[in-house]
Amino acid sequence: MATASLVLSDDSRLSKIDRAFLKIEVFFALISGIAVFSLMLLAVVSVGGRNFFNSPLPGYVDWIEQAMPLIAFMGVSYVMREGGHIRMDIFVGMLKGRALYIVEFITTLAIFILMLLLVWGTWSHFDRSFDFNAPMWSRDSSMDISLPIWPAKLLAPLAFSLLCFRLALQLWAYALAIKTGRAIAVPLVADAATQASMEADHVKDNA
Repeated sequence: MATASLVLSDDSRLSKIDRAFLKIEVFFALISGIAVFSLMLLAVVSVGGRNFFNSPLPGYVDWIEQAMPLIAFMGVSYVMREGGHIRMDIFVGMLKGRALYIVEFITTLAIFILMLLLVWGTWSHFDRSFDFNAPMWSRDSSMDISLPIWPAKLLAPLAFSLLCFRLALQLWAYALAIKTGRAIAVPLVADAATQASMEADHVKDNA
């Protein structure tokens, strides 16, 4: 399950790279949020046009297709950094110290290999759609208003590449944690008291 987590920082090179890369991840997560808001506005325009003017927004489904990769993929690296993905931690939650870091390293390595394969696969999928010599550089288009599909297909390998870099940083961090016994730049599951304190601080900051 997803639980509250915290990421420790220090003055090490790893932590500096982590914080610098976090700015990029936050930017892409912001784009994802803007895409969600934009789809809400499009829905209002489309429904309002249908109900009041008998003229819904042309290509509404096409625009949804274009925006879905933004919503689904752009924030995935940020959520990985913050430890917000759904996970089953019944077994891992019982581990402490270096045993925990070893298990986390192994599982993160498995995810890293999977994501590298997905980058390769999604890039091939984009490459089949993109063509400099075709109209709008696209070999395929959407059904209704013929939007080129390659921009949406490009977002998947881009987002997965960001995630691969984040996973590489976490592998580095877990390797150091196994050596030193202290984890930096990876999400640590907080205990109940720490979770309550973090939630209280969050409410206070937004009050």
